[in-house]
Amino acid sequence: MGALELRDSILEYIKTADERLLKVVKAVIESYQENDIVAYTIDGEPLTRTTYKEELQEAKAEIKRGEYTSQEDLEKESNNW
Repeated sequence: MGALELRDSILEYIKTADERLLKVVKAVIESYQENDIVAYTIDGEPLTRTTYKEELQEAKAEIKRGEYTSQEDLEKESNNW
């Protein structure tokens, strides 16, 4: 059975599904999407959606802690290269 046939078959199940089945399907889809590669590091390593969100939260925390370089400081530093 190809992807098109599977999709049609699953849609028929979903049209008549009860809430319990719909919750299971939703959970499976969300889990599947969490493992999708959504970005790459500067070294070319793939990042899953979950890892990307974790990295984003850490970056936000670093900014709140003041752990960043301003554009002005970066420009001053680059003059010494």
